[in-house]
Amino acid sequence: MSRAWGTAILTMVALLCFAANSVLCRLALGGHAIDPASFTTIRLAAGALALAATRGTRERTGPRRSSWPAALMLFAYAAAFSFAYLSLNAGTGALILFGSVQTTMLLMAVRSGERFRGMEAIGLALAMAGLVTLVFPGLSAPDARGSALMALAGIAWGLYSLRGRGSTDPLGDTARSFAWALAPAAVISALSVRHAHASTSAISLALISGAVTSGAGYVI
Repeated sequence: MSRAWGTAILTMVALLCFAANSVLCRLALGGHAIDPASFTTIRLAAGALALAATRGTRERTGPRRSSWPAALMLFAYAAAFSFAYLSLNAGTGALILFGSVQTTMLLMAVRSGERFRGMEAIGLALAMAGLVTLVFPGLSAPDARGSALMALAGIAWGLYSLRGRGSTDPLGDTARSFAWALAPAAVISALSVRHAHASTSAISLALISGAVTSGAGYVI
């Protein structure tokens, strides 16, 4: 198998993992089986542990980077993502999320002096068309608050992804970002403690989202 095909397959698997997060989060939050702050904290903790375990089997490949900016972007994505799924269905949320991520990354690339290639321009046009269609007057538009939160999640995730482009130790930097993102997650959990609740099944979904579809997805 050529390197290009291998990269394409791994990219597809990673995208499937990230898309699965929308399904897992909606399953947990749609039925109010867990509060969004707890889901966010459990997800990040599970991801941090999974990445730390994976990281422990590999040698560090480059110098450390400051993790706080990346950790805050990761936290902003994870928290906004969870709160958005209180009112959005999985498909709508995923469309807004991925459209916002792609738009953010491509616009930042243009801002830094890069030029659109043909497929990038088509991708941006499709992402924007999907978002416009979703909220077009006369259609059943999604909840405004949930949509705004999911767009914020997409912007944060796009910026987080762009920051990772220059990493010489991507696995280590990602593991530290997840670990450090637990600090602000703990703060929102403490502020939301009066609303904290979680069923066993919802905790399981959060653990899978963190350790498998997030942790493994980022390793890929």
